[in-house]
Amino acid sequence: MNKQYLNHNYYTDIITFPYVENRVISADIYISIPTVRYNAEKYRQTFTQELSRVIIHGILHMIGYNDFTSEEKHKMLEAENRCLNELNSFL
Repeated sequence: MNKQYLNHNYYTDIITFPYVENRVISADIYISIPTVRYNAEKYRQTFTQELSRVIIHGILHMIGYNDFTSEEKHKMLEAENRCLNELNSFL
């Protein structure tokens, strides 16, 4: 899907196609579970921690965050970490 729809020739853990109409936010989100498992091992996270980060990443794309430039990636990572901290405070 990454190659077909985004012209990226590499695996990714999540692809988000956001749709906003009349201030209603929705999206199609595709998660590659094998890639999430691989990244969890690579970054020494549990599968649940990595999946949570990926889901949050997709939601951030839904509300307008991008990660094309290094500045955008930095803002995305900060937002992911804030959301993960909030999530972990409830668990």
